[in-house]
Amino acid sequence: MKTEALKKIIKEAVREAIQEELKEVLLEAVKAPKAVVTQPIQESITSPTTLTVTQTPKKSLKEQRQSYLDIIGETGLNMNSTHAPGFGNKPFNPQGAGDTTSANGALPSGEVNMNQIMGLMTK
Repeated sequence: MKTEALKKIIKEAVREAIQEELKEVLLEAVKAPKAVVTQPIQESITSPTTLTVTQTPKKSLKEQRQSYLDIIGETGLNMNSTHAPGFGNKPFNPQGAGDTTSANGALPSGEVNMNQIMGLMTK
């Protein structure tokens, strides 16, 4: 007997045996009574905890304004043109008193390089 023929016979026998076993397993699963498992649902209700909030003392308008001016001043001292890459050596220089806020207003004329737009989008 050739090995190919023996292989074929063994494959068929294994396939038939597996199919028979699967049929038996499926029939048992279908015929078996279904067990319904129920678990009681328990809800836990907790009372709300009180949070202690420490309030900072209110500052007067003058003190608030001075705080903001200090922050702006510190930021301005530390910033330079390297913090705004992509704008090159062209400083912002608006021309005239253009109306940009009304319904008939328009933005100043000019061109924006695609590299400038991409530089803004990647950050």
